[in-house]
Amino acid sequence: MKTVEYRPMGVCSSKMVVECDDDDVITKVQIVGGCPGNTLGVSKLCIGKKIDEVIDTLEGVRCGAKSTSCPDQLTKALKQLKEKK
Repeated sequence: MKTVEYRPMGVCSSKMVVECDDDDVITKVQIVGGCPGNTLGVSKLCIGKKIDEVIDTLEGVRCGAKSTSCPDQLTKALKQLKEKK
């Protein structure tokens, strides 16, 4: 198992904890802060998916006029997780 704790920037959430197995399949996503229903929904949708699939789907998603969003920041956490050996 690999784990990363990420501090998102430019969004309402304050921390993201993500775990994956040795095949880069996401096993846990915890987003602290942000819109509770949305972040919980995004977290549940990611479980069981490959890191690259989630990055391809969520990267670049914006929140209103912001240049990023919680899903977009999650992709940054996933990239860090993917780089861990």
